Amino acid sequence: MYFLRQRGLETPLLQYRLMQSWKEVAGDVVHSYTRELNIHNQILYVSITNTSLRADLSMMRQHFVQKLNAKVGTQVITDIRFC
Repeated sequence: MYFLRQRGLETPLLQYRLMQSWKEVAGDVVHSYTRELNIHNQILYVSITNTSLRADLSMMRQHFVQKLNAKVGTQVITDIRFC
């Protein structure tokens, strides 16, 4: 990881791994309604196509933050916004 950190590649790699973990952490049903994932300023933006599901997921934000960061092994995101 030191080499990656020196080259400025550690954060993008960790972000990629976190986004790849979304399906496993969120589950198949939620993943099927997921259109897009982006990370900006340690916030994961998740585009959900179902409005009622989006509202339910918003109440579980911290649960997803903890699970996703645990999958990567470090704090990559501090919050999630469902849009």
